Amino acid sequence: MLNFLKKILKSDKTLLVAIGILASLFMAGLYIVQPTVLRFLDYKIYDQLLRRQHTRQTSGIPVIVDIDEKSLAALGQWPWPRYRVALLLEKIRLAGALSAGMDIVLAEPDRTSPALLREQIKKELQVNVDFQGLPKALEDHDALLASVITGKPYVLGFYFNFSKAEADQQIQTSACMIKPAQVAMLEAPGAMKAKNALHTASGTVCPLPALASAATATGFFNATPDPDGILRRVALLIHYKDNIYPSLALATLMEATGERNVLLKLDTQGTESLRYAGTVIPVDRAGQLLVNYRGPGGAFPYISAVDIIDGKIAPGALDGKIAFIGTSAAGLKDLRATPFSAVYPGVETHATIVDNILTQDFISIPDYAPAVELLCTILAGITITLLVAWARAVWLMLPLAGMAFGMWEGSAYMMSSARVYISPLYAYIILAANFTLLTLLKFWREEKQKKFIHGAFSHYLAPAVIKQIYDSPESLSLQGQEKEVTVMFSDVRGFTTMSEQLTPTQVTDLLHDYLTPMTRIITSNMGTLDKFIGDAIMAFWNAPIDVPDHQKKAMSSALQMLDHIHVLNEGFKEKFGLTIKIGVGLHCGRVRVGNMGSADLFDYTLIGDNVNLTSRLESLTKYYGQVLLVSQAMKEVCGEDYAYVEMDSVRVKGKHEPITIFTAMTHEARAAKKADFDRYEEALAMYKAMRFGEAAEVFAELKAKGFEEVLCSMYEERCNHLKEEPPGESWDGVYTHKTK
Repeated sequence: MLNFLKKILKSDKTLLVAIGILASLFMAGLYIVQPTVLRFLDYKIYDQLLRRQHTRQTSGIPVIVDIDEKSLAALGQWPWPRYRVALLLEKIRLAGALSAGMDIVLAEPDRTSPALLREQIKKELQVNVDFQGLPKALEDHDALLASVITGKPYVLGFYFNFSKAEADQQIQTSACMIKPAQVAMLEAPGAMKAKNALHTASGTVCPLPALASAATATGFFNATPDPDGILRRVALLIHYKDNIYPSLALATLMEATGERNVLLKLDTQGTESLRYAGTVIPVDRAGQLLVNYRGPGGAFPYISAVDIIDGKIAPGALDGKIAFIGTSAAGLKDLRATPFSAVYPGVETHATIVDNILTQDFISIPDYAPAVELLCTILAGITITLLVAWARAVWLMLPLAGMAFGMWEGSAYMMSSARVYISPLYAYIILAANFTLLTLLKFWREEKQKKFIHGAFSHYLAPAVIKQIYDSPESLSLQGQEKEVTVMFSDVRGFTTMSEQLTPTQVTDLLHDYLTPMTRIITSNMGTLDKFIGDAIMAFWNAPIDVPDHQKKAMSSALQMLDHIHVLNEGFKEKFGLTIKIGVGLHCGRVRVGNMGSADLFDYTLIGDNVNLTSRLESLTKYYGQVLLVSQAMKEVCGEDYAYVEMDSVRVKGKHEPITIFTAMTHEARAAKKADFDRYEEALAMYKAMRFGEAAEVFAELKAKGFEEVLCSMYEERCNHLKEEPPGESWDGVYTHKTK
């Protein structure tokens, strides 16, 4: 099993796929862990998609009553006397507003109240002060404000603390009279308790008890940003001391509609849903709503507080509206960072929440989103892995860009049409990571393969062939294939006997001096050296890469080798006291070429009947007394570039089909002995015509002249034998060799 896995992993494509799948699974693990840095990136993608699909169209119901710079300049610094706040609230109600929520906490007594001023002056200066003509109702501004808000659709704001240390530091001098929400809970079996599902506060900054008790409703205005400082989600309900309290936005909407019941559905994971007035509000497991901002600040009408007090607002400006009283003044520091702006009035967030609920225009991250994101991550990783494994890098850019564009547009479409956020972040990361990692690995493997090719073939291939392999590695196949090649075998005649005359060192030197130039001739003609078999050479053409006219290049190599032997023999005679002769066989045909051998030890070579036939041709050079024998296939391909003389029609050992064999030479060499070759061909024709006696006489004549003595002697002997024992009418002129 281990060997099988090793064999599989040796395949580049299998290795790339395995690494790509492992990287995809690793990314899936990261998705489950959700590292902080990646969560920050996800926030930015969400912001970008939100900015792309947002609309500034609103329900037209929420408005902002702004304690702006203009109001502060006209009416003085904040905080204002409570009688002025009461005046502002009443004018808002009388202008037709359905409700008004105060994004302000009135936690301390109004120190401008005459009654409180009288007590402070008496205590500190021991002076009795009377305010002549002051109506009794204006003696206590807080009491005045309490009387104004009693039974009216006003919502007072307050603030929760979640730090135990801050809660412990607070001095709660009187009861906190904040109003809980009327929440009905629907709990699944084993559901999480509300105090665990919702945010649970440790303390609170409450309105004055006199004000809170008089108010019809209160609401918290906590808005906790995400870890990157951007406010994207706001809690609609918070648990505190066994009660559940509504946000300022939700409480103000309740006062406007008169519907005060909320249905909270809990399951084992926390909050499942929040239903109000027939509308299912998509909140997360902690009861938080993703705020679907309408854009930068100013999406809702802003009315200056001083204009309301002075009666300068347009008729109907507040009729049927839900008003939120807050401030855009920089000095009051109620500014937030949102996906649209680093400076966004906090009061507008409450207005946006109400508008989202009224228009039912929510953005949610549903429970199935993690499964979809995880699946997309794995699919993206596997898809790009398969593409990198099977396609060239230059062709990957289009599908890579298409996948990236498709994922982005898919997320944008889901947010704009279904109002669902499906994050493409992890799919993007694995897409980029797998593409980069696998492309680099593929490049590294290719470079390693090039080094292997250089190491494996540098001594056996011509530099031009190696360069072509480097430039076009796809033209190389080491996996094994059937193709047309030209095969050469050459051998030194009588090398064994020759070796007995030399020392081992001299034999080594002789082989080195012989094989080196022979190899260079082969490689310079685009040939591939297969192996040395003692003194024999095996080479081939047209593998591992295609070589045009490989038959002619092989023929040229053989003739150059035969010519160079004469040069070498001059040196051998002087150095070793001998000369050598070689025989060369050439044939072309289809073979199986590639890595051959065992799983642990193999060689790039070729096998097949045509290889064996070439070896037989080389062996037959001794029998026919020739230095070069080529097959009929070689003669047909090389054509008139060379001169050929037929040697015989034979069946070599191990083969049933007869072949015609030739010796090949240059036209100049043929012309130099034209008369003798012509006479030989006449004798061969007589032999084929079964005129054995006449043929024997011509072969004897040529032998006596010293022309091809081995060849002519063989034919003379054969003709005499056939003359004595005629073969019969079925004789086809084919001679069968019994030995190699």
